[in-house]
Amino acid sequence: MTRSVAKKRPGGLRMNELAEAAGVPKSTILYYLVRGLLPKPEKTSSNMAYYDPLCVDRVRRVRQLQVRHRFSLDEIRQLLAAHPDPSDLSLGVELHEIVFGRERPGRAIRSGEFLRETGLTRKQLAQLLEARLLHPLEKGRFDTEDLEMGRMYRRALEAGVQVGEMDYYVEFGEKIVDREMALRSRMTRALPFSEDAARTIEMVKDARRCRSYIIDRLFQHRVAAMRDLKEQEAP
Repeated sequence: MTRSVAKKRPGGLRMNELAEAAGVPKSTILYYLVRGLLPKPEKTSSNMAYYDPLCVDRVRRVRQLQVRHRFSLDEIRQLLAAHPDPSDLSLGVELHEIVFGRERPGRAIRSGEFLRETGLTRKQLAQLLEARLLHPLEKGRFDTEDLEMGRMYRRALEAGVQVGEMDYYVEFGEKIVDREMALRSRMTRALPFSEDAARTIEMVKDARRCRSYIIDRLFQHRVAAMRDLKEQEAP
C-alpha cells in the first residue's frame, strides 16, 4: 500500500490572508502586482500562490504614500526601487516632498482644457513652451502651478509684454540651478544616502531662501534709488 505524502506549505500568505492582514481588498493586491509594486508570489499550482509576509508592510506603505502623501503609483514604484530600506524610504519621501512640494499639484489636464482655463491661444502656448516659460513636469499635461503661471502669462501678454521679453528668467534660472547642482554635488558626493538626503533637503530649503531674498532685495534697492516711477534707466 502506498502512503500519500502531504506537501509542506510554503512559508507565505495566501491571497485572502494577505488582504486581511494589510486591510485592503484582493483587487488592490492584484493591481499592485500588475504595476510592479509587490514581489511576485510563489505559485504552487495554477490557482494557489503564497506571498512573502513582508508584503503586508509593503502594501500598507504603498497605501500610505498614495493616501497621505498623494504620490502616483509610478512615483511609488520608483521610490521603492531606489529605497528598499524603510529608513531610506522615509528620507526619500521627505526629499521628494521638499523638491516637488508637500501639497500635490492635483490632477493634470490636457492642453485643450489648459487653454480654456487660462485663456491662452494655441500659438501663445506653443511660444511659452518653446521659451520654457511654461515647463510642465509631464509633457502635454499641466498641473495647478502650470495653470497659475498660464493665467499670469495671459495677463502679461494682454498688457503688451512679448514672450521674448521674459525669457531671461529661464536663461539666468538655468545658470543658478547649474551652480546649485554643482555645489550640491561637491558637498554630498562622498556621503552615504542618509546623510546625502539630509544635506540635500537643507540645501534645497536654503537655495529657495537665497533666490527669494537676493532677487527681492536687488529689486527693492533699485526701486528705492529711483526718484519716481517714471525715472528712466541710464543707457
